[in-house]
Amino acid sequence: MAKRKRRVFTPEFKADAVRLCKSGDRTIAQVANDLDLTETALRAWVKRADAQAPKSATSNELTTPEREELAELRRKVKRLEMERENLKKSSNILREGEHVKFAFIDVEKTFWPIQVLCFVLGVSRSGYYAWKARPKSKARTSDEKLATQIEASHKRSRGTYGSPRVHRELRARGIRVARKRVERLMRQQGIAAKRKRRFRRTTDSKHAHPVAANLLERRFDVDLPNTAWVTDVTYVWTLEGWLYLAAILDLYSRRVVGWATSETNDRELALQALRSAVNSRKPPTGLLHHSDRGSPYASADYRAGLERHGFVASMSRKGDCWDNAVAESFFATIKGELIDHENYVTRACAIASIADYIDNFYNPVRRHSSIGYVSPIEFELILLQSNKLSA
Repeated sequence: MAKRKRRVFTPEFKADAVRLCKSGDRTIAQVANDLDLTETALRAWVKRADAQAPKSATSNELTTPEREELAELRRKVKRLEMERENLKKSSNILREGEHVKFAFIDVEKTFWPIQVLCFVLGVSRSGYYAWKARPKSKARTSDEKLATQIEASHKRSRGTYGSPRVHRELRARGIRVARKRVERLMRQQGIAAKRKRRFRRTTDSKHAHPVAANLLERRFDVDLPNTAWVTDVTYVWTLEGWLYLAAILDLYSRRVVGWATSETNDRELALQALRSAVNSRKPPTGLLHHSDRGSPYASADYRAGLERHGFVASMSRKGDCWDNAVAESFFATIKGELIDHENYVTRACAIASIADYIDNFYNPVRRHSSIGYVSPIEFELILLQSNKLSA
């Protein structure tokens, strides 16, 4: 068999081969196979290139914005390592800190060359590839699977759930997991609930209408549906101007039983919400109807509407928002989970968005902490089912 003729490679060829190895897309073995080289020779070229390159060369070639981004990378990794400083050391060959760095490189390699990331984090490229090739531990595999389920649950909640509701959602789907583990994985994946802005009141209590006594007295937990309702009004900004939203909630299940919108905050808006609630629930006489002291609810027309249906009026004390906390909590929720994150061009767009949130998410899906982390509709169905079983 003829001996293979010794090949001579130019410095440019060697440099390009080393660049392919350092690009992070392929391993040294893969590059060697693609270029018809021996892996030993290619590794020697890479090692020689690393030795010849000044230690600060990678950093010096960076622009100021790139240095700032690298500094941010260092800060991120430091935070990740601090979160794990109380964990026991891994029984694996790798230290916990190295595992964190390699995992971080694996995520960020889409945006930065692996060589740069390894330089910034103070680890070797060979160490990263060895970590990459090592079979995943059972704990890591389990965490990755659970992280996918957590992300899916968060998406189903329209990005509104924090760790308590995500934990309940997973448990409801038969996934047994500790809440602290859910918190840790959500923190690592950067998954968080939408933040709520400070809620502002719209009540105008400066009027001459008669005011009802506070009969509810903050007794927000009732035993049956259609025993007590609470109502309030809030505002929504659109590019066409303000849109006002009136809503009525059943205290038993926290379900929105009626709502209406209007360009003006007046008694007709409040009456539309009342008609909506009565038509959908057909409650018995004697129902306790609680509101703030706003002029729409104290008006003669609204009081007449309550009397016509046999409802008993109750109003919050002056300047005490806690007396109507359930209604205000709903508005804080819908603003924090929906309205504050939207830019409505028209009032019609806002109305459609609100209808979708209430009818397709809040009432049938969203888990409410005060009723055992089930949805309002599910809470009412549980009551109906228990009544059938006891009958």
